[in-house]
Amino acid sequence: MESRIEQTIIRHDKGYNCAQAVACTYCDLVGMSEKDAFRATEAFGAGMGGMSATCGAVSGAVFIAGLKNSTANLNAPDSKGRSYKVSRDVTAAFKARNGSLICGELKGLATGKVLRSCPDCIKDAAELVETMIL
Repeated sequence: MESRIEQTIIRHDKGYNCAQAVACTYCDLVGMSEKDAFRATEAFGAGMGGMSATCGAVSGAVFIAGLKNSTANLNAPDSKGRSYKVSRDVTAAFKARNGSLICGELKGLATGKVLRSCPDCIKDAAELVETMIL
């Protein structure tokens, strides 16, 4: 697969939030339309709407992990363990690179020290999608 990391930044520059930029770039590879991915991840942006929760970029990556790994077996859910493992691995790698998973901490809201910009978080999350999920 050719890297799509730059496409995530193009989407973010168009006004997609961080979660949408990541999720919408890869959604076609996991069976979802861009419109549906856009709608499904809209509330994940800005640290789930308030910068006090998980970074939208990593949330978008975890969203793709679920779509990639789920068997969608509604009668006997059997893929959660695999999806949870990928999610743990992706979030651990993101935190190791950036020092936090929390949007406000990454943006330095309390400290004044920015750990990582939104575009860099998006690029990191996209790289993790490409190397750990897809």
